[in-house]
Amino acid sequence: MKAFAAILLASALAAACTKTAETPAVNVQTLDQQFITAWNSRNAIQLDTLLADDVHFLQGEAHYQGKSEVSDKWIRATMGTIENLRLNVASSMNDDKTAYEGGTYSVDVLPAGPGQPSGVGEGNFVLIWKKNPKGLWKLGYAQLEGLPVRAR
Repeated sequence: MKAFAAILLASALAAACTKTAETPAVNVQTLDQQFITAWNSRNAIQLDTLLADDVHFLQGEAHYQGKSEVSDKWIRATMGTIENLRLNVASSMNDDKTAYEGGTYSVDVLPAGPGQPSGVGEGNFVLIWKKNPKGLWKLGYAQLEGLPVRAR
């Protein structure tokens, strides 16, 4: 019995002393800030580098899938129509493989043409980031639900 107790005690001590390789948690606010900074500076190339190859984008009835389609139909198609993207985070969480933030967003909507009013766009957002096989964090899912644009 003493031998069994000694083995059990030794096993418990070894398990307690063994270091596990922990991946540091990502700061999801930093990821979102990279996205916002690239968007507000109209840097489509940097935004492309932040997208996962299999990214999904949903807004209303629109659903775009894959880096190329999301980049063309969301980023490049929208970038020249809005500016000053701002996020108000209501919820966020992360682990070593995924991170998300959700809340509300607002943007300044540029005039559609000469003599047209500018506007304000607002709505809800969810951004989900994931770590790719190379260990880089990429935007894997974005969903926006906007309210009608208000004229200024």
